[in-house]
Amino acid sequence: MRAPPEPPPPTDSGPGFRRPIVVVQGDALNRSRVATAVCVPLTSNLRWAEAPGNVLLTASMTGLPKDSVANVSQLVARTGRGVSPRPPPLPAERRGK
Repeated sequence: MRAPPEPPPPTDSGPGFRRPIVVVQGDALNRSRVATAVCVPLTSNLRWAEAPGNVLLTASMTGLPKDSVANVSQLVARTGRGVSPRPPPLPAERRGK
């Protein structure tokens, strides 16, 4: 999970404002020369946990101050320069969701 650079304010249903993200691509691609990473933004709005495909992540899993939801409807691509330092990976039981 990483924090992306500050995006512009939202103008539609896309993600807006700075928020944590989870990189969701395979390790082989992460180690390659590909400069971008496929990411899922997190939200602290726990109502999104009920939406199909979204995953509830507890604060203890992410190291964030609050529980969060990985919002799969808002996939983004980020470059390595647009990602802040790497925290520990998510627990295995949440990576397969």
